Amino acid sequence: MTTKEYQTYYVPAQSHWPIVGAIALFLIAIGAGQYVSTLASGESSWGGWVLLAGIATCIYMVYGWFSNVIDESMSGLYSNQLDNSFKQGMSWFIFSEVMFFAAFFGALFYARMFAVPWLDGAGNNAMTGEVLWPEFTASWPLLKTPDGTETTAMGWYGLPLINTMILLTSSVTAHFAHVALEQDKRKQLKVWLGLTILLGLIFLFLQVEEYAHAYSDEMKLYLDSGIYGNTFFMLTGFHGLHVTLGTIMLIVVFLRILKGHFSPKNHFAFQAASWYWHFVDVVWVLLFFFVYIL
Repeated sequence: MTTKEYQTYYVPAQSHWPIVGAIALFLIAIGAGQYVSTLASGESSWGGWVLLAGIATCIYMVYGWFSNVIDESMSGLYSNQLDNSFKQGMSWFIFSEVMFFAAFFGALFYARMFAVPWLDGAGNNAMTGEVLWPEFTASWPLLKTPDGTETTAMGWYGLPLINTMILLTSSVTAHFAHVALEQDKRKQLKVWLGLTILLGLIFLFLQVEEYAHAYSDEMKLYLDSGIYGNTFFMLTGFHGLHVTLGTIMLIVVFLRILKGHFSPKNHFAFQAASWYWHFVDVVWVLLFFFVYIL
């Protein structure tokens, strides 16, 4: 191997951003815990202010750290070897998100396939149902809790179906934007990526509408509406959080494109945002099938 085949591997100087991020996450954890613990009682709490301070610090950290990375990239400090490291890092990050949602889907499947049937005496648990909930009949969705609270299941039609079509369409537009970037068609790139961002924002708006409908007097589907309400809002809510993050990533990439960043051969940031967006779309398809339809 000749010396020309070696590439430099840029190692950044010491940074204060990791400790800033650690402080932000600490404030978020403390603030969220305090805020949630006093939410049900209606008492005033300092937790909300600490939570907002943590979020603000986190935004400051992300903005500053990403600005440094962008400046390093635009200065030509990164090589192909470093790009490969970025790709591996993003791949592991998405894998961690896969395991994150796998745990949530696992909780849903456990409740449906084991916990609910056991309460009805399935298997060798005949006495379990008689002792814990004699009048219980296994069914899903579970619309009545032991204390008599009743709720309504969210149907797959209407807003959930519309949102599914929106996210599937956004995955197509994101792919077209990627193709346009690889072909150096900047105008088409801006159009397709802008459309993808718009579809993401529409999805989030309609999800807020769906939640408002769920909390209405007509449905009475709340976060504390038994195991069904818990799993419904846990899965759809965390997915909505990921759509929000993905939309922010696409907006940042879009702003960089307006400034003339990226080329057909050097556009990892766009690629990473695109990977994440496709991942979010796949998760929603699974969520729509197992949460809304089955």
